[in-house]
Amino acid sequence: MPPFPHYNKGSIFVTLGFTLLAMLSAPAIANDSTDAKLQQAVAGDHRSEKNSARDPYRKPLETLSWLGIKDDMSVVEITPGGGWYTEILAPYLKDNGSYYAAGFDGEDGANWAKRAAKRFNDKLAADPANYDKVNVTVLAPPSKSNIAPAGSADMVLTFRNVHNWMSAGNADAVLAAMYTALKPGGTLGVVEHRGNPAVKQNSKAKSGYVNEAYTIAMVEKAGFKLVAKSELLANSKDNRNHPKGVWTLPPRLKLGNKDKEKYLAIGESDRMLLKFVK
Repeated sequence: MPPFPHYNKGSIFVTLGFTLLAMLSAPAIANDSTDAKLQQAVAGDHRSEKNSARDPYRKPLETLSWLGIKDDMSVVEITPGGGWYTEILAPYLKDNGSYYAAGFDGEDGANWAKRAAKRFNDKLAADPANYDKVNVTVLAPPSKSNIAPAGSADMVLTFRNVHNWMSAGNADAVLAAMYTALKPGGTLGVVEHRGNPAVKQNSKAKSGYVNEAYTIAMVEKAGFKLVAKSELLANSKDNRNHPKGVWTLPPRLKLGNKDKEKYLAIGESDRMLLKFVK
């Protein structure tokens, strides 16, 4: 049984969901109507060259625009890691909105989690002009899952984390935390490495890939409703069958120099981009 009930069929959000899903949005393209402030955040010289170099694959401007982000929203990012999207979201939301970075447990977590939390906090401290209003919270279920005030978030974003939840066995708890943080009608944006639907899903997502139908079922079980999906982050060169799973591809290139040019030519993974509502 889902931890939270679905809205009934008469709900405006469910109705909206089926309408939007039927339209299945085409990839977004930045143009003159695109949020100028978001464009500025993406193009900002505060971003590291290493991170900016991945824009052709991650397409942050188009991804966030397609999801409907606005600068006056309260936005939660799940597991910001090294702060790739923090570099964009924090300055974009700083003046009119709120940005919550729900990261690793730097106090009671494992040593690797403490180190990761410290690196993230050091990054914020090094650039107060852009990061002084970031709200750092902790997502470490089951003990720590208060990622933002309940019912306060307009949008929750998660980038390539679903396989990690599956590996840790805490997907239901993470989804419950996101559901609690979102306002009714709020948006959940999900990006994940997309698995081959012809291959049975491994429950621990050992390859790093997750089948799209499996992801949708998991998220909807938590009470969300899928309203749209996009091929914006698709990569037809990725056959999703690699010796070291998704980490064979850039940016990890886990095989080192072995077949490096081959994997660079493929590029980053084929990815799903999904939009849900609470």
